[in-house]
Amino acid sequence: MPKIKTNRGAAKRFKRTGTGKLRRRRAFDNHILTKKSPKRKRRLASGALVSDADQPGMDRLIPYI
Repeated sequence: MPKIKTNRGAAKRFKRTGTGKLRRRRAFDNHILTKKSPKRKRRLASGALVSDADQPGMDRLIPYI
């Protein structure tokens, strides 16, 4: 059986945690920051986890990471 190719775009955007979940960045944090409140920018700066519903599809995109 052939190996699954890793989606290189996804591999650059996600990292595994120690328990095997995927860490991701939050959207809306790269430009036009002047109109966003400090509280909102602080929250966006912290990472998040991929939701449980999306986890199986992500595991197919990056099987060996």
